[in-house]
Amino acid sequence: MTTDLTGTRVLITGGARGLGLRTAQVLAERGAAVVLADVDEAAGAAAADALTADGRTASFVALDVTDDSSWTRAMEQATAALGGLDGLVNNAGIEISDLFVDLDADNVRRILDVNVVGTALGVKHAFRSMRKDDGTGTGGAIVNIASVAAAIAFPGIAAYSASKSAVERLSKVAAAESGRLGYGVRVNTVCPGLVPNAMGAQLAGDMERLGLFPSAQEAVVAVVGLTPSGRLATEDDIAHGIAFLLSSDSEFVNGTTLSIDGAMGM
Repeated sequence: MTTDLTGTRVLITGGARGLGLRTAQVLAERGAAVVLADVDEAAGAAAADALTADGRTASFVALDVTDDSSWTRAMEQATAALGGLDGLVNNAGIEISDLFVDLDADNVRRILDVNVVGTALGVKHAFRSMRKDDGTGTGGAIVNIASVAAAIAFPGIAAYSASKSAVERLSKVAAAESGRLGYGVRVNTVCPGLVPNAMGAQLAGDMERLGLFPSAQEAVVAVVGLTPSGRLATEDDIAHGIAFLLSSDSEFVNGTTLSIDGAMGM
């Protein structure tokens, strides 16, 4: 049975393309009103327009997830457009591959800034918009996107893996704070397996570039070989899990990690 999200109002970061866009589409198909947020204003606006043309309720806000003031503006615009907020999907993230012997400190800082600081700021502003304790909101759910890389040691992605481990941990702390302080906002993590989208293709190409695999295709074959379910994840696999965690079907699911990786990270 498909999860019903009718009346749910959700902001999705990194919503202009890839997993963020597919998540927005799936949520909208299930009745949610969505706001896509992204640094790419042209692509984000076009994606929102396409959803609206399909009869969905969608809009776009510009957002640099690393900038606190940008979050303030985006959240004000999103809540005005939606009439409030019930959910946030912290999907925006980047991956830069480096071997340790060639580690670029600026790359590490950039990954941590987008993936960790960006996620933490999203939690901050979602709490302020949705929390019940001060009457500003009616509660809701936050889904933070980590990665199977938080659970396995795959070469070439040390900084990315560290950032996604941090996302999982900060989600648990946020869930504990929300529960203790009566915010009424659930916080959970989704750890996707490798998805054959643009980001996944870039990662596979990086494995060849770094000399870790003879070709990008062989890197993909290796990942499939590490996955007991025997295939890569799809964007729909991930989006369906996100939809569940945003829905009332998961109303007592808080502080957990949902691995959607075909048992790769077990």
